[in-house]
Amino acid sequence: MASERERNANGEFTDRIPADAALDAFDGREDVARPLTAADVMEALDCSRRTAHNKLNALVDEGELETRKIGARGRVWWRPITAGERNRRLAVEGAEGRSAGVDEPDGRTDGLPSEVEQAIRAADLPGSGRTLDARREALAAAYEHLTSHPSATKSDFLDDVYPKYPAAFETPEGWWNAIQPALKQLPAVDPPEERGHLWQFLGGDRFTPTLG
Repeated sequence: MASERERNANGEFTDRIPADAALDAFDGREDVARPLTAADVMEALDCSRRTAHNKLNALVDEGELETRKIGARGRVWWRPITAGERNRRLAVEGAEGRSAGVDEPDGRTDGLPSEVEQAIRAADLPGSGRTLDARREALAAAYEHLTSHPSATKSDFLDDVYPKYPAAFETPEGWWNAIQPALKQLPAVDPPEERGHLWQFLGGDRFTPTLG
């Protein structure tokens, strides 16, 4: 027979997993900037979805994590990184890469608002490694195109973005089938209604990228 769970002074069950334990799921990775889902934390802690959500929400309240909704029902969490911390990390990584003779990674989204950058990193795009980096860069370029042309059609993206950012897709249609579902989820993007053709950008200066 399993031992009875411990209770506190009020007779309530105590939680054997401290909220800070969830931070291990964020810190114990090579890509520490990648947002995580509740399922990622469930796997790391070997706990229920409710427990994972409780830990994540507690860490948001404590300022340890940030969160945002992705799509209709999805949600992601991430460790907030200030601009100063990010610049220091990039400087260290750049110096280490140059000393080791390693090329700079592709897929950078510098100049994007933090909300957009996080959404692009969380987007469900196929591939991994440099291929995934290239596809994130293509998604960022499609977003930049829409901010510059607040009313655009599928043909506009295929004519103006795909040739410069093919992202290892062999056909424009394959590229579009991967990019457009992710583009729909980015901030201030208004996709066409059913049977419609026009993509619209509803944001202002806050969401306008300054990609180089």
